[in-house]
Amino acid sequence: MIAKALSIAGSDPSGGAGIQADLKTFSALGVYGMSAVTALTAQNTQGVQAVHLSPADFVAAQITSVLSDVETHAIKIGMIATAGIASAVADALGAFDTGPVVLDPVMIAKGGASLLDPDAVGALRDALLPKAALVTPNLPEAAALLSMPVATTRADMEAQAARLLQLGPEWVLLKGGHLEGPDSPDLLTNGQAQFWLESPRVETRNTHGTGCTLSAACAAELAKSADMSDAVRAAKAYVTGAIAGADQLDVGSGHGPTHHFHALW
Repeated sequence: MIAKALSIAGSDPSGGAGIQADLKTFSALGVYGMSAVTALTAQNTQGVQAVHLSPADFVAAQITSVLSDVETHAIKIGMIATAGIASAVADALGAFDTGPVVLDPVMIAKGGASLLDPDAVGALRDALLPKAALVTPNLPEAAALLSMPVATTRADMEAQAARLLQLGPEWVLLKGGHLEGPDSPDLLTNGQAQFWLESPRVETRNTHGTGCTLSAACAAELAKSADMSDAVRAAKAYVTGAIAGADQLDVGSGHGPTHHFHALW
């Protein structure tokens, strides 16, 4: 039986982020992917030009349609956009016994466009964080969730990860790519165990969708029954390879996508 994962996120027509990145990641890692679309975007490698939101009740209907029919081993939540959609997703998931939930609190696109209403931050924090087996914020997203300044040191990251755990997720993967320096350190912790996941920075401008891809890879590995630390380590290795292979692609004139199928072609 193949592992199956559901992505609840926005669509990226250029294929580098969102639902499209998630489905590519699931496929590359041997997981059957499904999707519930929270928003349609007009975007490319240069930025987001327009957003058309799905009605909250229709997002819930998509989730219910899938989960009432297909055994699902993991859930990835990406772009939520509004408080209403956050609440609808939480209610829809609450009606089913799903696999672990990976929450990527998407707030700002690579080009700087806002992807989450300011009043939706509280709904995401209150309705969805307590459902998450793993939450995967970058440093600005963690700061927004906590109403704190952006972390600038590893000590700051440890303190903010501890604060995030108090909001209800089982594990936090705090991504340190915004820190200065030659490495990109991520912190994985559940309050008892703590792991620093290190990787060198890859010099490329083609990093569109890296956050989506990492959270989707974590969900894929969890769907295959990996334990949390093994799942996250495997996901980070996969994304590092995808970034390293990004310059093999020639997609767009801005921040191009990572190479989701770097191990295959």
